[in-house]
Amino acid sequence: MKKQTVVYRCSNCGHTEPKWLGRCPECGQWNTFVENNVATRVAQASAGADAYSLPIVAIDPASGTRLPSGISELDRVLGGGFMRGSAILLGGEPGIGKSTLLLQACAALRSKGRVLYVSGEESPAQIRLRADRVGAIKDNLEVFCSTDLDKIMSVMDSTRPILTVIDSIQTVYTPEAGAVPGTANQIKYNTQNLTEWAKTHDSVIVFVAHVTKDGLIAGPKAAEHIVDAVLAFEQAEGDLRSLRATKNRFGSTDELGLFRMDEDGLHEIVDPSGVLLVKRDGEIPSGIAVAIVYEGSRILLVEIQALTVPAKAGITRVYSDRIDASRVARIAAVMEKQTGLRFSDQDIYINVAGGVRISETGIDLALAAALYSARTGQALPSGAAMAGELSLAGEVRSVRQMAKRARTAQALGFSQVFGPREGPAGEGLAREGLAGEGPTREGLAGEKPIRKAVPSKDPSQKDPKEGQVMDWRAVDSLKAAIRALMGAGKDATPSTLGIRTQSREVT
Repeated sequence: MKKQTVVYRCSNCGHTEPKWLGRCPECGQWNTFVENNVATRVAQASAGADAYSLPIVAIDPASGTRLPSGISELDRVLGGGFMRGSAILLGGEPGIGKSTLLLQACAALRSKGRVLYVSGEESPAQIRLRADRVGAIKDNLEVFCSTDLDKIMSVMDSTRPILTVIDSIQTVYTPEAGAVPGTANQIKYNTQNLTEWAKTHDSVIVFVAHVTKDGLIAGPKAAEHIVDAVLAFEQAEGDLRSLRATKNRFGSTDELGLFRMDEDGLHEIVDPSGVLLVKRDGEIPSGIAVAIVYEGSRILLVEIQALTVPAKAGITRVYSDRIDASRVARIAAVMEKQTGLRFSDQDIYINVAGGVRISETGIDLALAAALYSARTGQALPSGAAMAGELSLAGEVRSVRQMAKRARTAQALGFSQVFGPREGPAGEGLAREGLAGEGPTREGLAGEKPIRKAVPSKDPSQKDPKEGQVMDWRAVDSLKAAIRALMGAGKDATPSTLGIRTQSREVT
């Protein structure tokens, strides 16, 4: 018989004490200690007498194979599919489509094993209605509705599913972790036990998580540390949804998955290169710039919109929810230093068309161009796209896959691309299969010779299958980029750039 010892556990925070206390010293709550019987260390050691370690060379790497989810955008973000024995946490705003995405993944899973969908928020009839609507009916998909941890694990023991969805982890409850579901102790305890079951049975478990009003996953950070991947499902604009990984032990966190939501469920956007661009019949207005963004393994062209207005009461603010506000402030400071335009007395508003969050450093040049255009009231030339990172000294630094970005922009009809001379580690046009050094022209001050990406035929011949001749203008500094964009001559100086505000010329 196992030896038992008594401890007192706080039902609010999980803190334990060897004797009962009226007030918890950890969370400060009164009358929250509950008696618990636990096995002593001697009893635990006796129970685990058959435990043993394995040499790493004796472990079969095939046991870590992936299961394709059947949804390519989800597989992209996960790094190639579900990893066996892994736990995943999916968070998102209420009603954004978390349950719909996972129900579709359960039905599309490319495996003959059983799939279990556990819901603590819906009835079986509600789940069936949604499954009929999105076409997620499959023979090996089973549904269980309960919030009791012991019942859930009992069903998991009997069905042995290859994939289990817990919707949601905040609703799962066990008396051993306190009297109230959704507390920090409940979430940690339940996540740990369910994750341990998945790893022991070489299964995959996905937790749906609630979020706070700030967009963070509700509950303790310990839950995010326990799982192998943390995914964020966000609403971009209208029916557009984006999926990102903020943590991934088995893949990159740079990938971006895009979906459209309609009455039939979520649909993948297989080629999103131009989905975030705004279609216009006439000239583009001031404050608009097109950035070539490299997200994971794909290239997107996004429209960055900027607006500047005089600050009120001498207090300036930066309003930007899709691009980090501190980055916007840094780019504005570089612009003020390099061009003489004052941004320190302006309120700055930044938006990304489509509503997708952008964190890649290659948008710096486009952000600076949008701010310049908004401050001066001069529209940038149509058909121009750009990429490049800006240093505090106003230098345009290299970015990944510049040649590939240029080709993507050309395929979408952009006639001019502005960016750094070459990518990191000597990446150049020749390596990407493009022509070598193009004709050297007298460039603007501070520019490198212009490179051209041209077809193998005579560049003067335009082949509709190959597209127009691509003019990739390499710039090394912010000043050179502004001169190139606005068409200034090579003798232009900061005082003769034609930089104007709405009221006066800035010298």
